[in-house]
Amino acid sequence: MPNYNLWVGYWGGIFVCPRKKFFMLLIDAVLVNLALLLTLILPYSGVLQIKASSYLSLVIAFTIIRLFCLYYFGLYNRIWEYASINELISTIKAVTASSLISVFFMVQVLADPFRAFGLELINWFINIVFIGGFRLFLRIRQQGNRIITPASKGRRVLIVGAGDAGALAAKEFENHYHESVNVIGFIDDDPRKQKLQLLGHDVLGTRNDIPKVVNEYRIEEIVIAMPSVSDKIISDIVEICHTTPADVKILPGMFDLIDGNVTVSQIREVQVEDLLGREPVKVDLASMAGYIRDQVVLVTGAGGSIGSELCRQLMRLAPRELLLLDINENGIHDIILDLREQNGVRLVPLIKDIRDWEGINGVFELYRPDVVYHAAAHKHVPLMEYNPEEAIKNNCWGTHNVAQAANVHHAKRFVLVSTDKAVNPTSVMGASKRIAEMLIQYLNLVSETQYAGVRFGNVLGSTGSVVPLFKKQIAQGGPVTVTHEDMVRYFMTIREAVQLIIQAGAFAHNGEIFVLDMGEPVRIIDLAQTLIKLSGFEVEDIGIVITGARPGEKLYEELLTTEEVRKNQTKHQRIFIAPPTGIDHKIVARIVSEFKHGIFPVGPKETEAWIQRLLPEFKLVRHDKAEPVAYHTLYEAAAAGDQ
Repeated sequence: MPNYNLWVGYWGGIFVCPRKKFFMLLIDAVLVNLALLLTLILPYSGVLQIKASSYLSLVIAFTIIRLFCLYYFGLYNRIWEYASINELISTIKAVTASSLISVFFMVQVLADPFRAFGLELINWFINIVFIGGFRLFLRIRQQGNRIITPASKGRRVLIVGAGDAGALAAKEFENHYHESVNVIGFIDDDPRKQKLQLLGHDVLGTRNDIPKVVNEYRIEEIVIAMPSVSDKIISDIVEICHTTPADVKILPGMFDLIDGNVTVSQIREVQVEDLLGREPVKVDLASMAGYIRDQVVLVTGAGGSIGSELCRQLMRLAPRELLLLDINENGIHDIILDLREQNGVRLVPLIKDIRDWEGINGVFELYRPDVVYHAAAHKHVPLMEYNPEEAIKNNCWGTHNVAQAANVHHAKRFVLVSTDKAVNPTSVMGASKRIAEMLIQYLNLVSETQYAGVRFGNVLGSTGSVVPLFKKQIAQGGPVTVTHEDMVRYFMTIREAVQLIIQAGAFAHNGEIFVLDMGEPVRIIDLAQTLIKLSGFEVEDIGIVITGARPGEKLYEELLTTEEVRKNQTKHQRIFIAPPTGIDHKIVARIVSEFKHGIFPVGPKETEAWIQRLLPEFKLVRHDKAEPVAYHTLYEAAAAGDQ
């Protein structure tokens, strides 16, 4: 509780001045009068021509006017120990405003108006020096110990990026971690910044100079402070940094730096998401998700990685009711606990099997969802090769059940979560998702519901992603297992995937399949090497073993089939439409009828023949199983062959 000891009336109101403000006001009063005295005793001022009563009038008027303007411009509501250029500008404004008023009093006292204006100009300058200087003294005093003490012997840090974010990071280190962190300098690619200083620290070179700088200055930690550059540039810089023994960390993205709120606690380890090599997908969910607000929304597969993140983001869009459906009761329990403290949206947990038509139809009949996101599916390629009929039952029949219930009960929108493995599929899982796309496109022709599918690549951090597997293998000391040295995949973050799904719901109109421009594919072997280095190890320490491609796996994935073209762009520059392909309605109707009568394929051969009824070009990929081999052995053999 502050000590209040002064009450000052102001325009009929009352404001309370605490002890520190009173001290500042008292010092300013002394400085204002000292400035006036110095102005009047200058040799040419003619001080003897001013009567004592006139001088007293000037003292009272100048003091009241100056202090009033200083208060009006907020100079008593600032923490001067952290003053910056903004506080100096406010001081100049306050003194200038008070001088424009005070000059009229000076003219009244002096017979010569020109001398009065000249004296006030001198007085204006002296006041800025005195008032601004006093506040500068407070700022210097706060940093005085750091100014006079020798350089810190703490952790030697190099900051990559001599811009706003780099300056903010350096200030944070200096202000709060001076004893434990020693900022050595900056790295920046801008040629105009070379050999200059920022906050007293040299710009030591460009990104290509990082290894030399680390070695010469014995750098222990590199902090990348470039939140607004592309992921490709970040990836290149991280690759250079990993050639040095220094630890590598990164500042958060630009949205986390709004208002300059940077703290060292936000500086984190580089994550694989930072190295996708493309710009993150950005969508304006608030403007595109009007179809969610005050609606009943159903999410199937709500206990999975995609489904649970979908629920989290949907909660921010104010649906009236959110139905969370999954056969996995533990997953539903976890997401309900995660969401129940949020903004009052009614949550309904539903433990249901999408293959059970009566159960799914009952959900639609009871809750009447307006918008449906269908994320429930079997997604593991090798597992579905061993259990092909289950992929058909769940991904095809289950999708039909949910989509048909949406049709029967007049849902407004239905969005299918698909995969890039549905393009020219070579696995049962990929083919089942392609057929699921065809089923919703078939229903779109006969239904008032607006259907759409969303096709994207592998999701970093999801349950079935290679990233958690690699991290676990690294934590256990290795080796990391990769199926093939030439295997490449498209990757995206869970957040990006979910935003695309919600965006697609807004664009849904005519059974479209939406495709994300995911940039360049990533070699799995490169991803494994990057994760090893990010974990603080060398590849030789952990090891990488090539185990051989598994049944159904392709070396690379496609995002568009041969019939689908990228020229159909949506309002979003990174989202494209794959137009519907031809569908044999008679075969689809016959297959749906078989589903209803419980007729499903059994075993791999029968399942392959069943898929070929809808996808005549489909053929399962089988790989000869090779003995596991260490990656460095393959590398050495390839190098020997090149000689």
